[in-house]
Amino acid sequence: MFQKILIANRGEIALRVLRACKELGIQTVVVHSTADADAMHVRLADESVCIGPPPSRDSYLNIHQIVAACEITGADAVHPGYGFLSENAKFADILAAHNITFIGPSGDHIRIMGDKIEAKRTAKRLGIPVVPGSDGAVTEEKDAKRIAAEIGYPVIIKASAGGGGRGMKVARSEADLVVALQTARSEAGAAFGDDAVYIEKYLEKPRHIEIQVFGDGAGRGVHFGERDCSLQRRHQKVWEEAPSPALNAEERAHIGGVCARAIADLGYSGAGTIEFLYENGEFYFIEMNTRLQVEHPVTEAITGIDLVHEQIRVASGGGLSVRQEEIRFQGHAIECRINAEDPRTFTPSPGTITHFHTPGGLGIRVDSGVYSGYKIPPYYDSLIGKLIVHGRNRVECMMRLRRALDEFVVDGIKTTLPLFRDLVGNADIANGEYDIHWLEKYLAKED
Repeated sequence: MFQKILIANRGEIALRVLRACKELGIQTVVVHSTADADAMHVRLADESVCIGPPPSRDSYLNIHQIVAACEITGADAVHPGYGFLSENAKFADILAAHNITFIGPSGDHIRIMGDKIEAKRTAKRLGIPVVPGSDGAVTEEKDAKRIAAEIGYPVIIKASAGGGGRGMKVARSEADLVVALQTARSEAGAAFGDDAVYIEKYLEKPRHIEIQVFGDGAGRGVHFGERDCSLQRRHQKVWEEAPSPALNAEERAHIGGVCARAIADLGYSGAGTIEFLYENGEFYFIEMNTRLQVEHPVTEAITGIDLVHEQIRVASGGGLSVRQEEIRFQGHAIECRINAEDPRTFTPSPGTITHFHTPGGLGIRVDSGVYSGYKIPPYYDSLIGKLIVHGRNRVECMMRLRRALDEFVVDGIKTTLPLFRDLVGNADIANGEYDIHWLEKYLAKED
């Protein structure tokens, strides 16, 4: 087991990893920018190292400074959390060159899954169902027209190196396709430095289903069930739950088995999430995230397994702690992402939190790194906390969530709490009848 882990992140995920390390008896080092000097993870860590000024490129994305912090403190492993350098293959390679363990998959696996075109090819080879579309990058207008005609309109054009909705355009006709292709390539080049795009069949009312997987790097793989992440705004997840209200036991076992076998065959090490669009009983691979997800707590709630403990165990060479047949799914869990944003316009709302009170009681978990008097810096992601609620079934979970949201108080800034108070009382949400377009349509009606 590791002696000392450096946590290369900030906010609630840095605190989440720090707690796991302490439970395992591992010394912790956190890095921070000057803007985060008073952050909770800095206060609670065994050691902290300031690695630069507020901008991420000068601090949390500064590989040289992070490696130097490892060498100064004697950290023998790095946990990247999510975001920042968590899916940076170069970072994983550099750590390996310095004999520091990256708590995550190999640089090669990060590279494969970070390229959307290569990821789709790999998924297809491993037996994972994929969305019909181009086999590789599309650069010529004539090729785009041919592919779109073969799979049928509407189609969606996506950036190969992208994510978060950038470089993504829908075309419902050949005339739309020409403009969409040019726009998507331009956006992709500007956002990611790579204008390669590919084409897929556009599904009209799919759900976003993702499977949590783990590999030991030596040919074993397991899955921890699915999460439904269909409530999204601008391709950003807002509300996640497990299990999905849309799947039955047979579908759940089938797609989970497919993903676990694929991870084993790939020789993958650590945590990963295989994401799908699901419509009319069919799953279509869209991407794989080679890191811990923001929404991992809902999986922990229904399995009782600490996924960060599992990451650390696998990275240290201890292998997986459970076999597939030992994983049991109990009850239902929902996570709401609490952002420092205006609940109507979603514009960021940095500032000082004057009062912060979290709900409590059976089945309630709040992952947050903020506190009363904490000043939300304007430089980073607006996520300030996650409310995770677990119940014996979905009805109990929803009732408990309603109560928890009523107790949650954040004063001094605007947050998305009012949005969730509206959603928990909506009939469609109560019945589990929503798709990836539902939330934006709901918000448009409210405006």
